[in-house]
Amino acid sequence: MKRMEGLSSDRWRDNVLDLSDTQIIERTLGGEPEAFNLLVRRWERHIYGLTLRMLGRDEEARDATQETFLSAYRNLSKFRGEAKFSSWIYRIALNICNTKLRSRPRGSFSLDEEREESGFEIAADTRDLSGGIQQEQVARHVRRALQGLPAEMRQVIIMKEYEGLKFSEIAEILGIPLSTVKTRMYTGLTELRKRLEYLRNAV
Repeated sequence: MKRMEGLSSDRWRDNVLDLSDTQIIERTLGGEPEAFNLLVRRWERHIYGLTLRMLGRDEEARDATQETFLSAYRNLSKFRGEAKFSSWIYRIALNICNTKLRSRPRGSFSLDEEREESGFEIAADTRDLSGGIQQEQVARHVRRALQGLPAEMRQVIIMKEYEGLKFSEIAEILGIPLSTVKTRMYTGLTELRKRLEYLRNAV
């Protein structure tokens, strides 16, 4: 994935990787714009994974990831530190994904069928459905089923099952009550199981 142009530098000391997100932001805003590249390297994989699972299209996910970091960089002075940087940038990424999803024709199928994207492991709550079916076949069905869920359920499942976030962190990112997050998770997994139920007959 492309790095943000104009932000590379050899000015870092040996301990730069030990800097916290907040310290990196302070250095960026303090006159070292190239410092932001460290945040890109630190969070790029997570944001790409999120956008890929939300959008289901590799090229579109890469574009969304680029847009996320560009937006974060341009609005970095607005980051107040009231929430973690990770929560802030996840929120930006989700907003970009939701905008792209709303612009799609109704009923548009969004999954890249030609590629087996790494990172699309089966969510923990659906692993019991795999049986003797080959892993890649199960993964393909899971991706299809996940893409078929409403975005509000899909994003909660992705953040919890794939990104490993806590319910409280997801609630902070989405700006919704903790109880709502848990409800969306439960409802989403229930619907996901229904969509995958036919896999049992393939064992």
